[in-house]
Amino acid sequence: MTRHLITSALPYINGVKHLGNLVGSMLPSDLYARFLRARGEEVLLICATDEHGTPAELAARAADQTVEQFCAEQHEVQARLGEAFNLSFDYFGRSSSQQNHELTQHFGNKLFENGFIEERVTKQVFSVDDDRFLPDRYVEGTCPHCGYDKARGDQCESCTRLLDPTDLVEPRSAVSGSTNLEVRESRHLFLLQSKLSDEIRAWVNTHPDWPVLVSSIALKWLDEGLHDRGITRDLKWGVPVGREGMEDKVYYVWFDAPIEYIAATKEWADKDPENRDWKSWWYEAEDVRYTEFMAKDNIPFHTVTFPGTILGSREPWKMVDYIKGFNWLNYYGGKFSTSQKRGIFMSDAIEMLPADYWRYYLLANAPESSDSSFTWDGFAGTVNKDLADTLGNFVNRILKFCSSKFGSALPEGGEIGEREKELAATLAKRIEAYNTHMSELQIRKAMQELRAIWVMGNEYLTEAAPWTAFKTDPDAAAASLRIAINLIRVFAILGAPVIPDASSRLSEALGLGLTDRDWIEGDMMDVLQTLKPGHEFTVPDVLFRKISDEEIAEWESRFGGSDAE
Repeated sequence: MTRHLITSALPYINGVKHLGNLVGSMLPSDLYARFLRARGEEVLLICATDEHGTPAELAARAADQTVEQFCAEQHEVQARLGEAFNLSFDYFGRSSSQQNHELTQHFGNKLFENGFIEERVTKQVFSVDDDRFLPDRYVEGTCPHCGYDKARGDQCESCTRLLDPTDLVEPRSAVSGSTNLEVRESRHLFLLQSKLSDEIRAWVNTHPDWPVLVSSIALKWLDEGLHDRGITRDLKWGVPVGREGMEDKVYYVWFDAPIEYIAATKEWADKDPENRDWKSWWYEAEDVRYTEFMAKDNIPFHTVTFPGTILGSREPWKMVDYIKGFNWLNYYGGKFSTSQKRGIFMSDAIEMLPADYWRYYLLANAPESSDSSFTWDGFAGTVNKDLADTLGNFVNRILKFCSSKFGSALPEGGEIGEREKELAATLAKRIEAYNTHMSELQIRKAMQELRAIWVMGNEYLTEAAPWTAFKTDPDAAAASLRIAINLIRVFAILGAPVIPDASSRLSEALGLGLTDRDWIEGDMMDVLQTLKPGHEFTVPDVLFRKISDEEIAEWESRFGGSDAE
């Protein structure tokens, strides 16, 4: 039986993550893991904070903390927010862990032994005023490609082009702002990607099922020619290289961060070593299917750089089977930005509304085939129409009506007719399509199917009209109410990977005792009669409230609306 290893791109440590980070990796990885668990699959969902690199040092400096204190504190913040959004990680680790230090050094040593790392003398920016070498992210300036004036020395946040610090126009120190910079020589380790290029291409070509977004980015990098890449930096915070003559060097964050997927699994296993075997998930793991989730800026490192590391180790580590890449979720046409504090952040969002509101909206509008844009009107429209009206109103009016006319248990009487048989046949097709879209990670299509199932329930109610039938044929009303309440059970189970809190409330109201291992299977007429006459229920509070125009105006004023462009 296949085991499913799932990883989300590691959220960076420098501050609370925004909704774009959430929908770009963490939330869809949770959706997929929840879906697979419900289908009875064995799943291991791994994530961690990415804690090395210059932004962590800069953020710690700005917070007047040591970098160790800053990272420990921010890890706790991000872990709590992940729990608030019901992200069901089996383990949420830290790339600064001892396990990651050991594994990163292991891979570095193996690559060196196999001839895929070499020492080179490089020219590097030195700040005279700061009296130190400036690693790439410690240098800021204007991007030579797009003119963005806050580009970093490793990558332009605006056009996503990779850079070297010496590429920047009018460079300055991110530490002090000084422009008194020189170029001096420094010795560093380089990963010889050029020697691995053919192997990486051959491996990429074994995955024709990857999304176009992923394969096109990988092949573009390969077609342009892989350059040997520096994988060490002149920093104190990071994984020490551990080689003679390089005592003042650490591995580049983009070398050690993907290795943390493996290391976090070891962190998880080390918590319960008698019952957990981390290596069986990663080493000679032929029964494991490995799926990664990430936004498009991370794709090159997961399709080229990290695979090159594994291939060059000449060891049988598990390599990814499927990569689900996402475009950007923008904010009124402009990018969400942690560094610029632009957009809605997870801490603000969870204070405003419960997690399910955000989860459903983000997944229903996941930026799969192209960038998508968050607007407050769009958010409120989706919540009010889909969650409050289509789902919530169905649940509320059915249970209230049944309770008022028949009491707090499913009523007896009435026969199942052609209308119910047609409903069952349509429901079976809808659920099959939902399962297919979820299995294939077509997330927006899956959410459209879920909403269509909710709509189908409302259409059934309109046709059966139990409130009208009750006046002349109470038995017919009773039969349609039993079907409708069984539909609520279906909604609770199918919605659990998407809106887990609401599904839990429905489970409680219907006395179902649902777990994360329940799913809808079998003959659909049987499914629609699972709850029998006499099964007791309670009427829950409003499942989803509507968002008012006044709230939209307030939030636009607070976070920026159309003027945010």
